[in-house]
Amino acid sequence: MDALTLLLWLLAILLVLLGLAGSVLPLIPGVPLIFLGLVVAAWAEGFVHVGGWTLAALGILTLASLVVDFAATAVSTKRFGAGRAAIIGATLGLLIGLFLGLPGMILGPFIGAVGGHLLAQGTLPDSARAGVGAWVGLLLGTLAKLVIGILMVIVFATVYLLGGAG
Repeated sequence: MDALTLLLWLLAILLVLLGLAGSVLPLIPGVPLIFLGLVVAAWAEGFVHVGGWTLAALGILTLASLVVDFAATAVSTKRFGAGRAAIIGATLGLLIGLFLGLPGMILGPFIGAVGGHLLAQGTLPDSARAGVGAWVGLLLGTLAKLVIGILMVIVFATVYLLGGAG
């Protein structure tokens, strides 16, 4: 393996790992980074093991992850009566919660959504319901992104190991 191939593989692995972390952490475009890492890995091997068809399928999965993430949040928040302020609050709560470890990441979105909804003149019961909705939406969207990202890595590895140029 020459130096360029090794460097490309290291970059690909770094992008995939960062993407997997970004599937759970906000502000890091997780699944798109996974896709970019897999494209770099295919490129490192001259697209001999993994070709255009597989990369196209992985690209479709990347787009699907964005749609699913948005839809999970939108449907959940609408169903529970959360508005824009609750979603912004949930996102800020998650960002602040990152600094408080796992409990902060779990409770932060709920507390932020309740606070955001209250600031938008919501009642406490409505705000609590909005908090649950925003939290459920963020959780479902995050799980969907993580599952799709892992699926992409599995598809890539399977095609690579089977030696197909698909």
